[in-house]
Amino acid sequence: MDYEARRIIEALRSGIPSRVIGVYFGGARTEMLAGISEWLDSGNGGGKIITGNYGEGKTHLLNTVFNMAQKKNMAVSVVSLSKETPLSRLHLIYQKVALNTYLPGREQPGFGHLLDRLEPEDALSLQLYTGKDLQTDKLYYVLKTYAGTDDPEIKFSLQADLQGDFISNAHLKTYYRAIFGGKVIFSSNFNKNRHIDDYFLFLRRLFAASGLNGWIILFDEVELIGRLGRKSRFNAYTNMDKIWQMKDIFSLFAMHESYANEVIDGKNERQYLEEAESFDRKIISHVLDQIESAPELPPLDRTELMEVLSKILDFYVRAYDWRPNINASELYEMAQSHGYLLRTKIRAAIEVLDQHLQYGDAGVIMTGELDNETYQEEIPLPDEL
Repeated sequence: MDYEARRIIEALRSGIPSRVIGVYFGGARTEMLAGISEWLDSGNGGGKIITGNYGEGKTHLLNTVFNMAQKKNMAVSVVSLSKETPLSRLHLIYQKVALNTYLPGREQPGFGHLLDRLEPEDALSLQLYTGKDLQTDKLYYVLKTYAGTDDPEIKFSLQADLQGDFISNAHLKTYYRAIFGGKVIFSSNFNKNRHIDDYFLFLRRLFAASGLNGWIILFDEVELIGRLGRKSRFNAYTNMDKIWQMKDIFSLFAMHESYANEVIDGKNERQYLEEAESFDRKIISHVLDQIESAPELPPLDRTELMEVLSKILDFYVRAYDWRPNINASELYEMAQSHGYLLRTKIRAAIEVLDQHLQYGDAGVIMTGELDNETYQEEIPLPDEL
């Protein structure tokens, strides 16, 4: 049995996006991917938005970009927005980023080992950067303390801090005093809500010092911003812009194509923005403009879909050591008649092959479309009341 081929078929059958699929099925939408590749090669950072319908390949495209960036020797972070990880709270986003950052050539996420592999001059340069060029100097003391101790408990606590489980200033001062006998005097006390940018910029610098060619953060399910209360939505827009402005950090946001119509227009975002005195109207208006003008995933043409189905057929043959009495053209015609979403067509094709394998012919295909998402607001969080 070809276990890799079986894994691909099972992933396609489930309809759940998988990075392993992106390795083998990254040939479609070549023009959009070529533009993204050129953008990553520029090294300038910045943010982009892509939109598309459910099941039309947004997450698959992010997975393809994941593999593309890894081949370019870049760090890749993956964040799916959720109720627990809303874009309105950037320190929660950082925690998710820190736990889901993948380095080239490593199967498991994590970056803690990079600190121990830095050349002494690079480690010193990183310390000086965190002491002089960030909003606060907390990370300077974190790194200096980390480098000055062999105590595994202290190192674990400091690594947890770098992953977003922030230690208190009091604990950091205690560690520093125990190791160096000196007193910590912060130039500015760190606040996770106001100064979380420091941690993003630290990671960017760490990756550069480790010889990586860049860093991209991939955001999925971004349309879930629409479920937040208005204040939280405006905070989320502000944070999107903040991420875009972080020098040399790339970010790609994938969201449903209906967001502009159902949220920006449907919830009168621009009208309420005029009344929102506590927000920067120019910044939020710019983000809304970017969402409204974001490119939509183009549908696969016949040639691209035929290429996908041909690969599926090849993987199916390898997975089950069996060749069906149906070719890619016939598979295409049957897939086309079972829904308009790409995911539905692929699952229909798998079901056709399953029925040929079991019964020698295809009967009734039961694959259907997904329901549309809604943007009903959730109950406001306490800080919104």
